[in-house]
Amino acid sequence: MSISTTIKSIQDIMRKDVGVDGDAQRIGQLVWMFFLKIYDDKETEYELLDEDYRSPIPEPLRWRNWAADAEGMTGEELLDFVNNRLFPTLKNLQPRGGDRRGFVIRGVFEDAYNYMKSGHLMRQVINRIVDGIDFNRAQDRHLFGDLYEQILRDLQSAGNAGEYYTPRPVTGFMVDRIAPRLGEKILDPACGTGGFLTSAIEYVRNRHVRTVEHEQLLQQSLFGVEKKPLPHLLCTTNMILHGIDVPTNVRHDNTLSRPLRDYGPRDRVDVIVTNPPFGGMEEDGIENNFPATFRTRETADLFLVLIMHLLKDGGRAAVVLPDGTLFGEGIKTRIKEQLLETCNLHTVVRLPNGVFNPYTGIRTNLLFFTKGSPTQEVWFYGHPYPPGYKSYSKTRPMRIEEFEAEKAWWGGVERNSRVESEFAWKVSAADIRARNYNLDIRNPHSPDAISHDPDELLADYAALQARIGATRSQLRAVLADALEKGK
Repeated sequence: MSISTTIKSIQDIMRKDVGVDGDAQRIGQLVWMFFLKIYDDKETEYELLDEDYRSPIPEPLRWRNWAADAEGMTGEELLDFVNNRLFPTLKNLQPRGGDRRGFVIRGVFEDAYNYMKSGHLMRQVINRIVDGIDFNRAQDRHLFGDLYEQILRDLQSAGNAGEYYTPRPVTGFMVDRIAPRLGEKILDPACGTGGFLTSAIEYVRNRHVRTVEHEQLLQQSLFGVEKKPLPHLLCTTNMILHGIDVPTNVRHDNTLSRPLRDYGPRDRVDVIVTNPPFGGMEEDGIENNFPATFRTRETADLFLVLIMHLLKDGGRAAVVLPDGTLFGEGIKTRIKEQLLETCNLHTVVRLPNGVFNPYTGIRTNLLFFTKGSPTQEVWFYGHPYPPGYKSYSKTRPMRIEEFEAEKAWWGGVERNSRVESEFAWKVSAADIRARNYNLDIRNPHSPDAISHDPDELLADYAALQARIGATRSQLRAVLADALEKGK
């Protein structure tokens, strides 16, 4: 049975429970159960590697001792156990001897709830989880991405805006181009379910980790922050599945809630890869954490300011941003001026429509920049649809192979062999300044390229009106001539 089929069957059971109201609660219920199942699978691995391993979870509360037996407790007994023993204990878990794993578990359960009112239905759900997935199998572990993609799709239909699953081809390409190295501090300040962090783990581990000490250094170098409790729980689970035993560097917090001036040298990082929330507004007062010239409540703009601030000199960033940031004016203009003056914005990959369907139809861009020197020129690359595609869909998603063209064009680490083509073009920083820092620059090699430049749009509109006027005059003349001849 596939992951999505397993989740659907579980949610069908939950719909029968009077205590679970709507998709959001069903998903919240499902996620804490999956966490305990996954953690128990990982503990089996820990026990094989370390005969002295002791679980931070009290023995009667470990998944294997109350959930794994299909004929185990059910009904009122199970409900009483979950509500009055399991949750109170894990929400207030006191780690033994400073065991950081205990802090992780307590953090997971701080915002978790049991919504189910029927112990019999809960037993049915638990049995489906026990029988459906073994996260010690490599295949099932890999399919965790499909699991939380399905969960986020359900969240979107439940009306929880702002939860965007970044497709794996996009995270993989961005991390590959940023090329994090062992020992570099890697941050995602809006980490969601952890897609960029797990891509970074795989990249560094596959290329640089050769010893136990290397692995420890990697685990200490990853940092993430997520504002919302459910994605944070999913991120913690995802990190554990990817071998980060104690993901205490993934915090449940809002990165924007801290005044920018409070971020000091110790907070600086080498690499930032992120897809900050866009299209949303921050709560009142958050903008006051930023200098007056950059104050706005638009989330994506604030994150771009924060990212520039958090990078070390020489630090590298890859950021997903919407078209609105590229052509927006006012505060957006000042932010882009700051970006080009303090960083080398060397590449903008323009993605086509549909990459983030079904979460949003907004067109997006991948910005790559290095802090410490001003921009001299910006290269743009318009990512095309594969042959035969007019958009992406669930059955025809974006594939990682599509980025091979960009990789071949990139020009190595120094990006020194790039050439213009039907998809690639460059613009000088002087030209961008002359455009009032409008980065929504049309592909000169594509007559069908769409521009959002206000001056170009007004000029196009004026030209269209002129053509309409000329056509109207021609029609009036033809009609007058016909009437004259008819007399």
